[in-house]
Amino acid sequence: MADATFRAFQAVTKGDSPGRGVTTLPIDVLPEGALVEVHWSSVNYKDALASTPSGKVARISPMIPGIDLAGVLLEAAGDLPAGTEVLAHGYEIGVSRHGGFAGLARVPADWLVALPSGLSARDAMTIGTAGFTAALSVVALEDHGLRPGRGAVLVTGATGGVGSVAVNLLAQRGYEVIASSGKAAAHAYLHGLGAKEVIDRSTLSQPGGKPLESMTWAAAVDCVGGATLANVLSRIEYGGAVAASGLTGGADLPTTVLPFILRGVALLGIDSVQTPIERRRAVWNRLGGDLKPTGLAEIGREIGLDELVPVLDGILAGAITGRTIVDPRR
Repeated sequence: MADATFRAFQAVTKGDSPGRGVTTLPIDVLPEGALVEVHWSSVNYKDALASTPSGKVARISPMIPGIDLAGVLLEAAGDLPAGTEVLAHGYEIGVSRHGGFAGLARVPADWLVALPSGLSARDAMTIGTAGFTAALSVVALEDHGLRPGRGAVLVTGATGGVGSVAVNLLAQRGYEVIASSGKAAAHAYLHGLGAKEVIDRSTLSQPGGKPLESMTWAAAVDCVGGATLANVLSRIEYGGAVAASGLTGGADLPTTVLPFILRGVALLGIDSVQTPIERRRAVWNRLGGDLKPTGLAEIGREIGLDELVPVLDGILAGAITGRTIVDPRR
């Protein structure tokens, strides 16, 4: 296949002529690794950042973005034979090595996850990096002791990729879910995912709140950060926890130690990028089983490579709801 070519969405983020678009590339531009025929990828906030010079995420240029992918191995990799359906995400994919917005990708064998039984490749990318992060959040909260019936669980940034899957996962596991969103038109969507109540994000996004407020939620999945996370921490019940994975509201955390030392609140950092491969594989197996989101066939807007630019721009503008999955074959 040395002379093979493939279609890809390429972003040039350095130099005098930045740009983005679909092109045809020779296979030898791909780094070393197991060759995967990509059937699906998904669009994440990090992909939008990586596709623009101002995002300061891409470490090589030009680069094929796409921090996750699912498809079929075209050659054996470790103990996985050719023809195995696989998925991969995180590590350096779509940041310092070419990613999933392409017909072909090369991935180190020890970054690969065999597609769990119970999931199709499309399902896996409907879940994607965002859904995997949501699952890590739910697992972390339950490892901390959260159980249904112990109180309401808040999800901030609930219409985003992580938030929407978190709402669905928590609701199907029997939790009373409160969703926070600034999109009035998305209330029906969030109720459909399982949210019992939707609150306006403005109630949590204002800076300068008290470090301790009335205890309101047993736990939270925070996808926003900044002042929102500070305000959420101030309202978590005694001994509760917040699983935090986002910073769209800022990287600063304007709070005090009071929620931690007076109420025993735990702040659980959620990182999906460098999750060790064995834990990664274990959580994906659960996503094909007891953690599998409902309605995967109906979730996710499908697009081709030629439709990526407006979706990437829309994510940066906060105008995209739910999950967008990419079929690089069209």
